[in-house]
Amino acid sequence: MLTAAMEDYLKAIFLVLEQEQRATTSAIAKRLEIAPASVTAMIKKLSRLNLITYEPYQGVRFTDVGEKAALEIVRHHRLLELYLSEALGVPWERVHEEAEKLEHVISEDLEDRMARVLDDPSVDPHGAPIPARDGTIRRVQARPLSAVGPGETVTVLEVDDRDPELLKYLGRLELYPGAVVRVKTGEPFEGPLVLHLNRREITLGRRAADGIRVTVAA
Repeated sequence: MLTAAMEDYLKAIFLVLEQEQRATTSAIAKRLEIAPASVTAMIKKLSRLNLITYEPYQGVRFTDVGEKAALEIVRHHRLLELYLSEALGVPWERVHEEAEKLEHVISEDLEDRMARVLDDPSVDPHGAPIPARDGTIRRVQARPLSAVGPGETVTVLEVDDRDPELLKYLGRLELYPGAVVRVKTGEPFEGPLVLHLNRREITLGRRAADGIRVTVAA
């Protein structure tokens, strides 16, 4: 049986590897908002359980067993986010925090029931892919909005769900997954982006744009 702490680490490793090629101890620590020294002991424990492998300067990699366990906890979390949003009307800036509390305790039966009620969804309220029951996951090539050049038109694929205030702000701007935006200008030296969205012009800071992943508009 995995502890909640172990599941948190497996999920953090998975989320790092979603956006980076290597899951280093510093990247895992940043994701969990803890000191890098604290990561080492858990990595050793997970390695002894054959859930991960670790090589200095190469980072952490999942074993087949570890990846399956990580996908399961990610599925729990993202299904919970969507269920809380769709069935209970919890605002999208609050579902992440609530799902963090519940993801370790729901049963497989409840997971299946939520999936059926939601018609086997593929993404959560923030656009993140929900792993399927068989452990597969849909992956779409994406990049940060901050990396998009002037004149490009893109579709919002996913937004970072960890900062409630950022989500409130993006909601006010209607920058939800599926929104189509055109980058008009980007100020140099990490200056803001000027975007066209829904026939209006908005200005978005680079830090906010870093938390939005986009794909080429259809």
